[in-house]
Amino acid sequence: MAISGDYAQPVQVNGFTCRNCTDVDYAKKHIDPAHPKSGPYDVNAATDPSRKTQAVVFGGGLEGLNGRSDPARTGASYAAGDTVSLNV
Repeated sequence: MAISGDYAQPVQVNGFTCRNCTDVDYAKKHIDPAHPKSGPYDVNAATDPSRKTQAVVFGGGLEGLNGRSDPARTGASYAAGDTVSLNV
């Protein structure tokens, strides 16, 4: 018989999904079990390496397409709704 440290079904504590006792302990202290380094109430979320601000970050020639275009650096400005020609 195998003994698992995880719950058969996740439980909710303070709005956080918890899968084991450690997650429950974090949630009782208002710490997100998925990102415990963010601290209580996400006070350290900006310095938590497990949190990414963007799902995709372009580099090189596509660097200006990251949503924050820098016309001085890329030579062009981009705005929402602009089209890009992919003809070769």
